[in-house]
Amino acid sequence: MDSLRRTSLVAGGFYVLTFVSIPTVGLYGAVHDADYIVGTTSETPVVIGGVLEVIVALACIGTAVALYPVVKRQGEARALGFIGARVLEAAGIFVGVASLLTVVALRRAEAGTDALVTGQALVAFYDSIFLISQGFLPAVNALLLGSLLYQSRLVPRVLPVLGLLGAPLLVVSDAGTLFGLWDRLSPVAAIAAIPIAVWEFSLGVYLIVKGFRPSPVTAGMVTAASARPARSAAV
Repeated sequence: MDSLRRTSLVAGGFYVLTFVSIPTVGLYGAVHDADYIVGTTSETPVVIGGVLEVIVALACIGTAVALYPVVKRQGEARALGFIGARVLEAAGIFVGVASLLTVVALRRAEAGTDALVTGQALVAFYDSIFLISQGFLPAVNALLLGSLLYQSRLVPRVLPVLGLLGAPLLVVSDAGTLFGLWDRLSPVAAIAAIPIAVWEFSLGVYLIVKGFRPSPVTAGMVTAASARPARSAAV
């Protein structure tokens, strides 16, 4: 297996792994109750949701690091921007998870009714940072990586087109949530997120199953890899 195929498998695997957090919509349902801190529902779903989101955050960084050596040959500045945006996305996820785990810690400490307002504030903080880390930044990622993959033809162009079209839809959806036009979990927001979700999942599956398509980018890497053994033999 050559290095390009390993890279595509790793990157594709990380992309598919980012979808493990889908169950958190249900797992975090109870923590949004106003009296969660003094309630009797199980804390386990929130903890499991936090673990899943941590996995997603690490996978986000993994996608960018894995793809960087390849896509930088098409545009190094955008490739670096993609890494930066992915790291920011992961950082936002970590902070959001920490806020919810703090709510769980207050509950376990039996903080009582005095901590209800604090708990609600922490949950509201999670919702706000989610809007940025898992709402706005994926749109930035789609524009950066989508443009690189579209120009390099490393994957079928229909895949990055999905990301490039879905990015503005996601931004509009986030703006609507920000201005109170609809809720973060409303049908409007869910529909607006579909193109980006399809783009990322399809990209992950394609990289795992097919790998990178032949292109001037990969040709340069293959040539460089072939030249190294020849130089070593000459020495």
